[in-house]
Amino acid sequence: MKAQVIRAHGAIDQITYEQDWPTPQPEKGQVVIRVGACSLNYHDLFTLKGMPGITVPMPIIMGIDMAGTVAAVGPECGAWKEGDRVLVDPLARERYSLMGETVDGGLAEFCKVPADQLIALPDEVGFDQAAALPVAYGTAYRMMVTRGGMALDGSQEGRKVFILGASGGVGTCCVQLAKLSGAEVIVAASSQSKLDGLKALGADHGINYRDEDFMKALHGIAGKPRIWGEGGVDTIVNFTGGDTWVPSIKSLRKGGSLLTCGATAGFDPKTDMRYIWTFELNIQGSNGWMREDLHALLDLVRQGHLNPPVDMRFSLEDAPKAFKMLENREAFGKLIIVP
Repeated sequence: MKAQVIRAHGAIDQITYEQDWPTPQPEKGQVVIRVGACSLNYHDLFTLKGMPGITVPMPIIMGIDMAGTVAAVGPECGAWKEGDRVLVDPLARERYSLMGETVDGGLAEFCKVPADQLIALPDEVGFDQAAALPVAYGTAYRMMVTRGGMALDGSQEGRKVFILGASGGVGTCCVQLAKLSGAEVIVAASSQSKLDGLKALGADHGINYRDEDFMKALHGIAGKPRIWGEGGVDTIVNFTGGDTWVPSIKSLRKGGSLLTCGATAGFDPKTDMRYIWTFELNIQGSNGWMREDLHALLDLVRQGHLNPPVDMRFSLEDAPKAFKMLENREAFGKLIIVP
């Protein structure tokens, strides 16, 4: 089979296109899927470059998120059969296994997957849509709905939600979920084209953080927070950390919530705790997703309430071009590899 393989950590040029890689064979409790779509995540870049404390067996095929069709079934796989359309939950928590990091992933024509990590894919959901869900959309859903308690029934009218890093996979999902809640949605991105795309998803206000101070811009939109309760944003989604952390805290209204699921710009920002207790702020952490979050997302996509935007689709051979686009933060939404 054809596959994109790495044999050592390094830059994008470490990814090697193999045209005669061994096709996996299913063992007990495993199936082999024909990959219909594999979406890239920043985590794939971390795997490529290496992460402290995480051992990646080499050689390995990256690609965490994938959907496809069952091509072969091993013994003791329950009711799964050839031809079934499936989404893969890439994380096996009880085995400490992550597709594309500890075992081969979806940047190949075929991928061997434990049968207990398969989710039946409704006919109404395409492979591209499904492959966009687990890492980015699962993380966003758990952060905002499962952990953050946001209702998706339009009942949050009058509340203001601000989303940093809104143009990536997690961010575009957060925008759509916030809009489903009925909230007024404010986003920050690095270019006008990304802001235009976010407004097409439902964002009400856009802030170009390269051109203006987002905290001042937020104060202009929502008012400066006051101790007696006026002004400020009800909910801020911040998974960048770094220099954005303190301005985010200073933009929340009294009793507001800051939701976080990462720290891509730095994990140890200085925090003035006086803002937290004076304004009675809620800081809510969220880590990854659970299986029920993926089922909920599939239902939202199937019903037409959620549609993961795909920036570009690439052939398997051109996967390094997609990695370069991801590394340069040029994408709006998801990048899909089609083997």
